Amino acid sequence: MSNNWEKGTICIQGGYSPKAGEPRVLPIFQTATYKYDDPDHLASLFNLEAAGHLYSRISNPTVAALEEKFAKLQGGVGALATASGQAAVLYAILNICKVGDHIITASTLYGGTVNLFTVNLKKMGIEVSFVDPEASKEEILALAKENTKAVYGETIGNPGLNILDFDKFAEVAKELKVPFLVDNTVGTPYLCNPFEHGVNVVIHSTTKYADGHAQSVGGIVVDGGNFDWANGNFSEFTEPDPSYHGIKYVETFGNAAYITKLRVTLGRDLGACQSPFNAYLTNLGLETLHLRMERHSQNALELAKWLEKHPKIKWVNYPYLETSPEYDRAKKYLKGGASGLLTFGIDGDIEAAKKFTKALSLVALVVTLGDVRSCLLHPATTTHSQLSEEEQIASGVTPDLMRVSIGIEDINDIIADFEQALSVI
Repeated sequence: MSNNWEKGTICIQGGYSPKAGEPRVLPIFQTATYKYDDPDHLASLFNLEAAGHLYSRISNPTVAALEEKFAKLQGGVGALATASGQAAVLYAILNICKVGDHIITASTLYGGTVNLFTVNLKKMGIEVSFVDPEASKEEILALAKENTKAVYGETIGNPGLNILDFDKFAEVAKELKVPFLVDNTVGTPYLCNPFEHGVNVVIHSTTKYADGHAQSVGGIVVDGGNFDWANGNFSEFTEPDPSYHGIKYVETFGNAAYITKLRVTLGRDLGACQSPFNAYLTNLGLETLHLRMERHSQNALELAKWLEKHPKIKWVNYPYLETSPEYDRAKKYLKGGASGLLTFGIDGDIEAAKKFTKALSLVALVVTLGDVRSCLLHPATTTHSQLSEEEQIASGVTPDLMRVSIGIEDINDIIADFEQALSVI
């Protein structure tokens, strides 16, 4: 398999190379376990001395093909697929942090991640400091503590649609000698490669654009292989692990230490693995990621331009609009488009927004994003409803904000649906 393929080719043929007489298309290995002929070989698998599959909670051939494809697409050294995007976020943090540790994160995050950080990580003894992503480098560094273990953010904030200043946050992480973790779900591997901008670990909810058809829930953690885990701040990567007879992850696995430790400890013990069937569906979706992201981005930009001119629309936010404050940063970090999310505010009250939503025909009221089908929701009363008003504002959610995930239908039909729905208010 070539290491020089373009992303479109990796989408289609990466991760799986059939031998003569084998299935041309990645099969579903719907199995929990595997057969062995030699007890010593099985023992070596359990001791991490040999490569292979021993139980599908830890690895599976179908899931492994998806992981390899995603690692190649994103430019990492390895990946671990999980049962959901939320599991991927949790695993990525827990692989670094323990009770008493601390992380710094941009405040503009998906509501579920905010809740994970403020409620459940707190219960686990991990403290999280939120910072305005537009704060200065010095202001962010001022939040650091002796126990700070990571810096976190989202490529494109959901639903604020701010573009993360990778360079600034990467500088903060380097000064603190901690890894920089980024959720690239909305950015996708096709439009953005965070590893090119100082990021060390990339996270995705594969439920969204990776799958692309709203059929399978999943997540993935990708290791950039570009962080020094032996810098003295992460003893679990350099000291012997008693659960594997004293193995030392950096010494044994080199630049793949992070993803290996994630798989054989958290993957093994917490068990939020992605099913082979969901991995199969996600891999199938990835085969058209490059084509879909071009159309998602094109449609979103055209609708945003149309909405800007509509008298019943107060404001429109899409990073590739030349009028957007995010435009220059979007052009710097994103290649070929700003994905399929846009937000807008209707010139009217909440009742007007409800009338508009009910009048939509093609665009559905759905709690997701990244689908081939266009959908819409009101984050303040749905995805971010568990947050306080202050937390909502900090994450980029205003009371009048409507979030649209633009699909890949004909843009003329999408615009016509918006036009008829706006006519009722």
